[in-house]
Amino acid sequence: MTRASLTEVLGPALRDGYAVAGLVCLGWEDARAFVAAAEAERAPVILQAGPGCRAHTPLPVLGAMFRYLADAAQVPVVLHLDHGRTVAEAEAAIAEGFTSVMFDGSALPLQDNIAQTARIVRLAHAAGVSCEGEIGFVGYDGGAVSDLTDPQDAARFAAETGVDAMAVAVGNVHLQQQASAGLDESAVAAIAAATGGRVPLVIHGGSGVPMDQRLRLARQSPICKFNIGTELRQAFGAALRQTLATHPQEFDRIAILRATHDPLVACARSVLAGLGSSGRA
Repeated sequence: MTRASLTEVLGPALRDGYAVAGLVCLGWEDARAFVAAAEAERAPVILQAGPGCRAHTPLPVLGAMFRYLADAAQVPVVLHLDHGRTVAEAEAAIAEGFTSVMFDGSALPLQDNIAQTARIVRLAHAAGVSCEGEIGFVGYDGGAVSDLTDPQDAARFAAETGVDAMAVAVGNVHLQQQASAGLDESAVAAIAAATGGRVPLVIHGGSGVPMDQRLRLARQSPICKFNIGTELRQAFGAALRQTLATHPQEFDRIAILRATHDPLVACARSVLAGLGSSGRA
């Protein structure tokens, strides 16, 4: 298989009770490791290019890298623009072959969020691309405070935008470095009830969600995409520090970065298996 849209991987996940991992990429080393992990697990995977990644590496370079990895893979790979905030960003990603775009209008008033998200949904769908939106606001560990998703706002947002997936704030927080107390499952249930359980829900800040809760919600709720970044970056950083400590004379960046590959693959495989997506591709 090659490139897949978000709809193509989340539809089966919603139907069959598992979740797909949206893995946050910062460069070649992690993107390559994530696809290797997906192939080892026979799992679909979503490669995500967020604002930090795009600030470091131009979007055309990321698009070429993601396309190369997806086209060589034996499992479905989604090329996803994460936290896009303008129409221009969505248009640029679609032009570079991304198969999914997220518009983050969560800081906007509800009506403006709906209007702008609906516009990008129409743009994406016209190009055969999926679109994820966000209702409520997912905060940051030690930073901006979350604004929890109102179930009725979520129902209206889903109906009026036509999004293919909807990110919600139910106790999840970006950039958590260790597992938290977990998500508010009653809030998840209320959103599921309000939307009829038909809209794939997305958890940003998935690194803070305990592993057992990830799998339980993947099986028992419409949550079928978890974004995972921090725990993968921790695995990368730990491997890098270990290599520099044990090989202090090494200066070749390729040799240094090569040592991160196996630990990243192992960490990503654990994430994929923990969402019930192993063997689904």
